[in-house]
Amino acid sequence: MKKTISEIAKLSGVSVRTLHYYDEIGLLAPSLVVPETGYRYYDEDSLARLQQILFYRELDFPLKEIGEIMAASDYNKDEALKRQRELLKLKRDRLDKLIGLLDANLKGENEMSFNEFDNTEIEAAKAKYAEEVKARWGGTDAYAQNQKKTAGYSDDDWKKVGDKMDELLKKFASHIGEDPAGSAVQTLVADWQAFITANYYDCTKEILAGLGQMYIADKRFEANMDKFATGTARLVSAAIAVYCHG
Repeated sequence: MKKTISEIAKLSGVSVRTLHYYDEIGLLAPSLVVPETGYRYYDEDSLARLQQILFYRELDFPLKEIGEIMAASDYNKDEALKRQRELLKLKRDRLDKLIGLLDANLKGENEMSFNEFDNTEIEAAKAKYAEEVKARWGGTDAYAQNQKKTAGYSDDDWKKVGDKMDELLKKFASHIGEDPAGSAVQTLVADWQAFITANYYDCTKEILAGLGQMYIADKRFEANMDKFATGTARLVSAAIAVYCHG
């Protein structure tokens, strides 16, 4: 399935001008640009990414923050949908309170309440979400590289990256109980470093050492790495420490 930029604009309600701008800033690239004509076409992966962007826009996230969140190397679509749902529920609850206040005033109750206008909770939740990404990656050369390299990734690209990551994690899992300094495990660490460099950013030993610590410090990372076998994250972390520090 391929649709022209005009068809995408009509389907989504996003103007052609805005779609061009999303491409310019690396937020949403067309799946195909015909060199001879400059015509732009979008496929299902493009539509899925646009939908994700629009969820964030519905929550009033700035485009810069949307780009940062979606470019993060640990970005997970399913997890993002869950977080978006939580934030939209907070927004809905606030709107329900505002509607209740309007109804009270329409009934002549003259409610002089302003608590319903308070947007602190949802803004705090949004800030926390964005800061989780920035705290991990923001302001570093690796983060800038990650944004540039992954900006044009389609859902299929992300699937391939995810499949490769799972393949490596399964191999690590098969060595649980072995010496992290063993040659087989150390070879996998080198493969892991190469995987990150190929798909996200230049993974120096310094960066790799920091990642190794984070894999067991952040319970979400640990749980994800342990999905094939408990103890995988700890093996990877220990093996990275040997690899980077000897």
